[in-house]
Amino acid sequence: MQDSLNEKIYAYTEFVIRWRWLVMAISIMASLALMYGAQNLAFDNDYRSFFSEENSHLKAFDEQQKTYTKNDNILFTITPDSGEVFTPEVLSAVEEVTTAAWQLPFALRVDSISNFQYSHAQDDDLIVEDLIEGALNYTPEQLLEKKRIALAAPFIVGQLLNPQASVTAVNITFQMPELSPDEAPQAVTAARELKEKIEKKYPVKVHMTGVVMLSNAFFEASIQDFMTLTPAMYLIIILTITFLLRSIGATVATVLVIVFSVAASMGAAGWLGVKLTPPSFASGTIIMTLAVADSIHILTTLFSALRKGMSREEAIHHSMRLNIGPVFLTSVTTAVGFLSMNTSDAPPFHDLGNITAIGVMWAFVLSVTFLPAILATMSIKARSSGNKFEHWMELLGEFVIRKRKAVFVSAGLFAILIVSAIPLNVFDDNFVAYFDDSVQFRVDTDYVNDNLTGVYQIQYSLSSGEDYGVSNPVFMKKVEAFVTWMRKNPDVTHVNTFTDTLKRINKNMHADNQEYYRLPEEKDLSAQYVLLYELSLPEGLDLNNQMDIGKSATQIIVTVKDMPSSQIASIAEAGREWLLKEQKLDAYGTGPAVMFAYISDTNMRNMLYGTAIAIVIISMLITVSLRNLRIGALSLIPNLLPIAMAFGLWGLIDGQVNVAVSMVTGMALGIVVDDSVHFLSKYLRARREKGLSREHAVRYAFSTVGIAIVVTSIVLVAGFAVLGQSSFGMNSNMAILTAIAIAMALLADFLLLPVLLLKFDKHQTADEFDQQDSPTSDTEKKETHYA
Repeated sequence: MQDSLNEKIYAYTEFVIRWRWLVMAISIMASLALMYGAQNLAFDNDYRSFFSEENSHLKAFDEQQKTYTKNDNILFTITPDSGEVFTPEVLSAVEEVTTAAWQLPFALRVDSISNFQYSHAQDDDLIVEDLIEGALNYTPEQLLEKKRIALAAPFIVGQLLNPQASVTAVNITFQMPELSPDEAPQAVTAARELKEKIEKKYPVKVHMTGVVMLSNAFFEASIQDFMTLTPAMYLIIILTITFLLRSIGATVATVLVIVFSVAASMGAAGWLGVKLTPPSFASGTIIMTLAVADSIHILTTLFSALRKGMSREEAIHHSMRLNIGPVFLTSVTTAVGFLSMNTSDAPPFHDLGNITAIGVMWAFVLSVTFLPAILATMSIKARSSGNKFEHWMELLGEFVIRKRKAVFVSAGLFAILIVSAIPLNVFDDNFVAYFDDSVQFRVDTDYVNDNLTGVYQIQYSLSSGEDYGVSNPVFMKKVEAFVTWMRKNPDVTHVNTFTDTLKRINKNMHADNQEYYRLPEEKDLSAQYVLLYELSLPEGLDLNNQMDIGKSATQIIVTVKDMPSSQIASIAEAGREWLLKEQKLDAYGTGPAVMFAYISDTNMRNMLYGTAIAIVIISMLITVSLRNLRIGALSLIPNLLPIAMAFGLWGLIDGQVNVAVSMVTGMALGIVVDDSVHFLSKYLRARREKGLSREHAVRYAFSTVGIAIVVTSIVLVAGFAVLGQSSFGMNSNMAILTAIAIAMALLADFLLLPVLLLKFDKHQTADEFDQQDSPTSDTEKKETHYA
């Protein structure tokens, strides 16, 4: 059977060499056909893209967004150089920003201390007017009065003005048509132009945060990664291959395989209608890293054959015969690992897995068609320096064989120690922390968190169960009780509720008597107050952000401090439980912060399921391919242990498992399998075809594939390390943990796997029977087999 397979591989390789120009042309045209689909690619920078349509938290949030004004916003924070907001110049800046903000693309509503609808009594009339108007003409007394009013307004303090009156904000709410991915960038670009104008005109510093800024930061982080990380990765690949092979031709051939693989996979994504997001955008760098592995295995074997005196065609035949099977198997297992990401609850990771799987398989196709064909057209020579690397691998193999017990005990204890740190990991997420300090959104958001208000919000919709129920004193007292309970939480910075407005109107209607700063006692009276106030509001500042159209429900927005997402989820759930228990009201806490809070835990459960499926499939593939059940079972140890060790080290280094880190199990499994497959395939070839003993088969594996394993591991670690420099935390954390897993896999495959084979591979070859009957030394026997 093996001879028949070798004959087919020989015939195939002969065809590729003979028709090399045709094979190259077909490979290139097929790649270009796939690449053409790239024109259909679009970018989705909406944070909602991280949640599937079936996600219950997204459904609840979207339902609430349909009922009330959307919360897509830019919080335009103004900090005076003087440290005092209530000066004519600073208040004038606030007025100008408030007026200009209405003209920003897709702006729906603008709230600030200047257009805060201040209500007060004047004789028997209710006056509702902007709090600040014409600030440049204000006297010191007027400024003090405006400051007093602002600091007494619950709607303002903790949201639009800090208690020290040293920082204020203008909150701009947007209604995005959601027809184009350019909507958020358009709004942000216009807002930045306004920021520059205000900073030049007034003695203030402006910071911008909010949901729209978050969505735009996703887009900008992806572009930044593409501009910096992709060139860095190409440079690493070129330098590594050039150093190893000392061949310009081989380097060019490898780079072409990588370019076509990445471009074809992106084109395929376009044909499939995929919208790129920051995680899926990283697939290009990952494919680039993985695609080089196939070429390196083929090229290192080819150059080794050239050094032994084979001709170019003979060396290509030899390399294809030894590598086409293992390269196919590793490509399939890597693809399976990435396809397991489809069990994630976050669609961007589905796209990342699918695009990468396509790229990996296309890289295999090019590695066994385009690569040998283009090599057959080149005049390539092998440098003698490769013998030195091979000698080092032989020495390592000899060391492992001679010191097998010490190696096994040391490696085993080290692995146990690292794996024991896994419980140090905790499931948590923080969408602001996805960005590092080089991203302006992160800097501005941290500033706002520290100096004005939190950026994490929990939204509750409390329903009265009847039309115009918001005027029912019984219902509103329940709402007020909930607001009072929430405000006692030290982690809550602000609660936005209509009950504050209703109490103020009741006071106004009683000649501003402070004793009447309470909820009206009668439903009809309350309804009249609501109607009177609503009719007094200017266009754009209606009550749609606080109650539904039928006046049957009201929205409570709770703003909390910067904190881990698990705490946000706890506050949201505690609020629901309190409402159920104390007020018999059922309302879920929703919002982006809450959704991100739950997704890590859900994702990890889904990924454990996906990884379990991937383990079964990969194990079956390895066992069937190697045709050895015992060794297939042994391969699970060096394949699973590195991932466990990686999470153990992560527990010591960071410990926070967010939605991206939870994705590593499946994808890392597909990658770390590669080294063990190549090592085992060479080991079994030595056992079956050459009849070598276990010890000599291990030596053969080290000498024939050791260099390729080291180089591919270095390139993989370097590639993911480069991606680890991403300013987008989802990509960087995922990449760093994967790089750790690959490094751990190299140790497992060079230390544990050979010792396990020596211990548990019970099949005896003719060589081992000879060792029992012949006094021939190991050195002599080795020389005989390698001759």
